Amino acid sequence: MLRSLARIRHRMPSCCPLLVSVRNEHKIPEKLQSVETDKDPEFSAMVLYYYHKAAQTMEPELIKEMEKYPHMKAEERQARVSAILNMLGSVSTSVEVNFPIVRKNGTYEIISGYRSHHVRHRLPLKGGIRYALDVNESEVKALAAIMTFKCACVNLPYGGSKGGVCIDPKQYTVDELQTITRRYTMELLKRNMIGPGIDVPAPDVNTGPREMSWIVDQYQKTFGYKDINSSAIVTGKPVHIGGINGRHSATGRGVWKAGDLFLQDKEWMELLKWKTGWEDKRVIVQGFGNVGSFASKFVHEAGAKVIGIKEFDVSLYNKDGIDINDLFEYVEEKKTIKGYSKAEESKEELLTADTDILMPCATQKVITSENANDIKAKLILEGANGPTTPAGEKILLEKGVLLVPDLYCNAGGVTVSYFEYLKNINHVSYGKMNSKSTSQIITELLNSINESMQQCSDDYPEIKANKKLTKIRECTREADIVDSALQTVMESAAAGIKHMAHKFELCNDLRRAAYVWSAFKIFQALESSGISQQ
Repeated sequence: MLRSLARIRHRMPSCCPLLVSVRNEHKIPEKLQSVETDKDPEFSAMVLYYYHKAAQTMEPELIKEMEKYPHMKAEERQARVSAILNMLGSVSTSVEVNFPIVRKNGTYEIISGYRSHHVRHRLPLKGGIRYALDVNESEVKALAAIMTFKCACVNLPYGGSKGGVCIDPKQYTVDELQTITRRYTMELLKRNMIGPGIDVPAPDVNTGPREMSWIVDQYQKTFGYKDINSSAIVTGKPVHIGGINGRHSATGRGVWKAGDLFLQDKEWMELLKWKTGWEDKRVIVQGFGNVGSFASKFVHEAGAKVIGIKEFDVSLYNKDGIDINDLFEYVEEKKTIKGYSKAEESKEELLTADTDILMPCATQKVITSENANDIKAKLILEGANGPTTPAGEKILLEKGVLLVPDLYCNAGGVTVSYFEYLKNINHVSYGKMNSKSTSQIITELLNSINESMQQCSDDYPEIKANKKLTKIRECTREADIVDSALQTVMESAAAGIKHMAHKFELCNDLRRAAYVWSAFKIFQALESSGISQQ
């Protein structure tokens, strides 16, 4: 599939985005043209810039597809394509809600919340709810857009959405947070902005299963008391009220799997002049929260050597590698990585330290034009949303770095959220129906082979299941089934991204390949449904 990728890489002075000379009508909006060089662009501008770059790449192919309408003139085909591409670059619906709450001390406070729907080409929409002081309409719109492309990237039948409340949750009591969550839920329900068939929120920054359980309860006691699928109004719930086993570690596992699918690919590793596999690869992780900790755990178990972990208050470093499972136990007890005795506290900026693989799993815009030249990692796995600015990415691509983008790399969370949603609307947990029968089939198949061989001769040794077959046979727990399904989804998406990188000769520009892979599918859904005519 990548039959000329390495040759293309060597014959170009830098990885140019498109070698074929075509006429592009699609223009990057003027307000976004400076994003490529900005040191600190807005996240919303970054997302739109990446999309419009992908739209430029794919537009000639889309116009060619319009030849299936022989009655349309050339300019009409161009206009139809342009209309749909512009639709993908805008948010269809965005609301701001403001409501009062009474604080514990008796004072009143006005709370602002937001919810945005990007493109409603598929329902329900999907996107998290975050509680943070930097939540605003612009950021929520951008996050809704990236959710559309993320869901399409991993073939989930969702549109994209996002929401948030502009508060610092540490400044509120649990009772106050519950009041805010329930009131925010009601404001969205009254506007028909969320629901099992409309828009399904999930946890995000500073929210978790607790907040999701409050939303479910509020919905079930008000608008959803007659809705048999009421528990499907959100995902990321506690398991005992309809959540799913395996959700907690899903995003981190997806980061590992995304990297694995390129590290195990010989043709892609030739670009980096690496051997395949994780063995002997040095890894530095930024952030040891939910995403970074599990991503570290899985790459460590795959054979990589995690030599550095950067947190907001401390950096750990051990050139011989950090035992992540041991660090997990320490963090569970101490609630911080600070003071961990089996690694030294480093004063060095770990983002630019000597390593093979860098996993930014914390915040936005940590790799910029100011530090990209100093980054030594050859493979970057974006566990966070938007950790690399376009200006920083341009430098990395010219250096030959392989950057697996957030759009795909951290999609493990939303993928398992989709499994939870299916579990809720199907009203049955995974493994309850057929996992036992699958295990019995494998066992009896081995028994049958052994019995047949014994009838032929007594000299044959007993045939036993190897490790892989044993794992399949014992895959009866919901978490095991979810893990297996997640890996299948990530494999399919990786194949699509690699195909687009080859088809459009994008070389190591995987972000554009991922956006093209996603946007093609969204475009086809919009075009075939006639939405552009409405």
